[in-house]
Amino acid sequence: MKHLIVLAWVFLTHEAQSLHIIAGDFSEMQGLAVPAADTLGGAPPANINTYEQRHKRSEDGQEDDKEEDLTDDHFIIQSYKVKSIITSRFAETVFSTRVRNRETTAQNVEFNLRIPKGAYITNFTMTVNNITFVGSVMEKRFARRAYAEARTQGKAAGIIRTYGREMEHFKADVNVPGGSKISFELYCQELLQRRLGFYEHIIILQPGNLVKQFQVDVYIFEPQGITYLEAPNRLGSQFEGLMHVTKGENKAHLTFKPTLDQQRKCPSCPDTAIDGSIVVKYDVDRKINGGSLQVSDGYFVHYIAPDNYAPLLKNIIFVIDVSGSMWGIKMKQTVEAMATILDDLSPRDQFTIIVFNHNVRCWIEHLVTATPAQIKEAKKYIENVQPSGGTNINEAILSAIHILTQAGNRGLLNRRSVSFIIMVSDGDPTVGEIKLSAIQRNIRTHMQDNFSLFCIGIGFDVDYDFLERIALENRGVARRIQANVNASSQLMDFYEEFATPLLSKIDVLYGGENVTDVTKNSFDKYFRGSEMIVAGRLADRDASILQSLVTAGGVYGYVGSHMESPTDELDKTLAKHQYVLPCFAKQLWAYLTIRQLLAKRAMAPSAMQKRNITSRIIDLALAHHFVTPVTSMLVQSEETGQKLLADSPRENAEGCCPGPPYIGTKTAPKTEMKHVFPTVPPQTVVSGVITTRIHLVDNDPHFIIHLPKSKQDICFNIDTAPGKILNLVSDPVKGIVVNGQIISGKKAKNNKLNTYFGTIGIHFSNLNLSFDISTEKIRLKDGNHKTLLQWAENTVLTHSSFVVSVRKNSNVTITVGEDVVFMILLHRVWKNHPTNVDFLGFYAPPTNVFSTSVHGLIGQFTHEPEVNVYNLRPGSDPNKPQATMEVKGHKITVTRGLQKDYRANGVRGTNVQCWFIHNGGKGFIDGHFKDYLVPHLYSFLERP
Repeated sequence: MKHLIVLAWVFLTHEAQSLHIIAGDFSEMQGLAVPAADTLGGAPPANINTYEQRHKRSEDGQEDDKEEDLTDDHFIIQSYKVKSIITSRFAETVFSTRVRNRETTAQNVEFNLRIPKGAYITNFTMTVNNITFVGSVMEKRFARRAYAEARTQGKAAGIIRTYGREMEHFKADVNVPGGSKISFELYCQELLQRRLGFYEHIIILQPGNLVKQFQVDVYIFEPQGITYLEAPNRLGSQFEGLMHVTKGENKAHLTFKPTLDQQRKCPSCPDTAIDGSIVVKYDVDRKINGGSLQVSDGYFVHYIAPDNYAPLLKNIIFVIDVSGSMWGIKMKQTVEAMATILDDLSPRDQFTIIVFNHNVRCWIEHLVTATPAQIKEAKKYIENVQPSGGTNINEAILSAIHILTQAGNRGLLNRRSVSFIIMVSDGDPTVGEIKLSAIQRNIRTHMQDNFSLFCIGIGFDVDYDFLERIALENRGVARRIQANVNASSQLMDFYEEFATPLLSKIDVLYGGENVTDVTKNSFDKYFRGSEMIVAGRLADRDASILQSLVTAGGVYGYVGSHMESPTDELDKTLAKHQYVLPCFAKQLWAYLTIRQLLAKRAMAPSAMQKRNITSRIIDLALAHHFVTPVTSMLVQSEETGQKLLADSPRENAEGCCPGPPYIGTKTAPKTEMKHVFPTVPPQTVVSGVITTRIHLVDNDPHFIIHLPKSKQDICFNIDTAPGKILNLVSDPVKGIVVNGQIISGKKAKNNKLNTYFGTIGIHFSNLNLSFDISTEKIRLKDGNHKTLLQWAENTVLTHSSFVVSVRKNSNVTITVGEDVVFMILLHRVWKNHPTNVDFLGFYAPPTNVFSTSVHGLIGQFTHEPEVNVYNLRPGSDPNKPQATMEVKGHKITVTRGLQKDYRANGVRGTNVQCWFIHNGGKGFIDGHFKDYLVPHLYSFLERP
């Protein structure tokens, strides 16, 4: 007699996900003990309050309660339904079922659900013998407390708990009285990811038994239009023709509704033939720059997936585990995959191979061009490897970083190429450095900002969380593949996702003060067939147009695209359709924001920052009804007071690794902006810290100089008379000069007259191009042609050699070629302020490319000096310790303090910790600050 019934659904994932109902006859009743209906007076099901009226009991298709001798099991599955509604890539899937206990005695049912790693449960309701349990999302501690209190009062009915990271399992034990029914619905929401040029929605169907009412529906609505749709029959030949697909211009519907006879393995069999999956693959139309900017219900989602750019060159180091555990099928399939991957390399790409066990060995200790002869030799090398020994992950990855770093130092990496390391391993480190936190720290310390690390974990012996952490921290991704006969194709599929990089250093800007709470809007690399997604909120719903600017580096230099979208049209379109998610943009924004905050939380360097991030996640999860690792779902019945708890496991107290000491995020690792400076929105700041460090001068001129190699921020102030002009950057070879003219406040404040930059002059003599930027206007002179831009307007001015982007009353970004970018930030004060005046701030990335002759108060630090800080000691202020700094042959007393970076918040600023150099930067800058005074706004610095 069978006691296993399997019901499952899967969204976009590469791992098997399933929901099990295990029915058995237990002598000792356990789990949820629900009183019989007559003891409750036959109470009807409770009304279900649900978020935005979407989570309610299905009323379509009332089941026929007439029993049939379908199987010999204790339970009959009367209804099995899966309904997915996908609106603009955002999927809500509802799994609902109804089961009858056909025995006269109580039976125990165990629900063991596995849901997609990327999905969040949004609601779970269950009705047992007309007693309805309704889910509500709470902060974890409150939900646990409510459940614990119910248990002490004898009211707790059982527990639903999730197991494993990312909410993989969902489990409940329920005791069902004889002759009664149980039904439940579970809602999940997830954003479908584009991989290899299409979106994939998978529904695994393994009911285990015949089902009286079996139905699967998938509704797709894509405002851009659907260009490709495929739903192959993977359930077997007997179901050919039963999967019905209809497709219109921008919507599609798949339905699968087999009758009882069609489900049977044979005409008289009591067993079901349904055992497999429904897969829906589709892609959308991208007529405009590969993107779509969609606005709905006060939120916007920006999809960016351009495919019309030439590929960037690649510098790849393959790091392959050849320890003893790789012996056999794992190594065989790795060799097969590598043969295909190597053949895919372009003749202009560079690569080498590192294999590691207890030792680390290089095929060639430097990068070589992917010529046919080198490819042939590399294949032969891999084929001859014999797995044995332990696993020295630390030394293997550090060796790969060293090879790339050396190539970069020798000028062997094309400026417009991308460099990454692909590591394949099936186990944890056992040789050399084996502490995961130390390995993570070592990789972070040595990894260059323009390198990426991709990790492939084979099987389930490897610590996948660790691989994911080191990959995402270093601008890559991780993937787990199953160690079976398909491992070779899984490896190749993973590589194919990143085989064709098209753009690097992508930044997305939005016009106007109306845009708030933007999700991650800077991306390190973009690969063909994938998609970048940015979401945000609109402060003013009455605004008619939303504008965006996407800038990036391509194979031929700087590229950019501008887009605008009406803010009211999509809602009108959605209102005309029945099977859509009218709140998709709102939920998608919350989904992205929560996932990015969870990544930042995992990497938070302090307990305080972690608490602050956790608080924000909780607020969002409660508002949008998501069960996350920091929230729980309390499932309770108002009639009986019984409660169940949907919870995630307690985190490992030690964890994989401590958070990194630098300020960065797991999904948005630290990168230096090269092509554009957006004004960083508040949500990209972790507890008030800017994630991207740059050179800047702002306020009363406060200088902050970021030294990437020594990972220090150095500050100093310059105090000079109003009307004076200070040189910031002077490069006579490349013909670039930046000067700032000083203005003063209206009157002294605290016995000090503050001074600021009132005008910034930028001159490119080789291009005969000049910018005169004041607090009033932005003047541009290109040869004899003059252009006047206003701070009060969003403007993007594109030229063959430069781009000027004005963000209304906020900042102007000037990008010249692909090597130089400056941002000038505007500070406005209220008109009748007694002391303050409008002023400017100047921001420039350390990655700007200048000649060896560059100088100036900021320009000189393009060539980073060696800095040694030691002898840390208390200062006169206990909050400002002192130290000794050795720099440029000087020993300087420095003070630890805070300066302001105003990119994230133009009013209050964001605190940046730095070592403060007293006396106008004396000893840190070359000479005295008066040496940097120049006579005119476009004067180059005269050096002795």
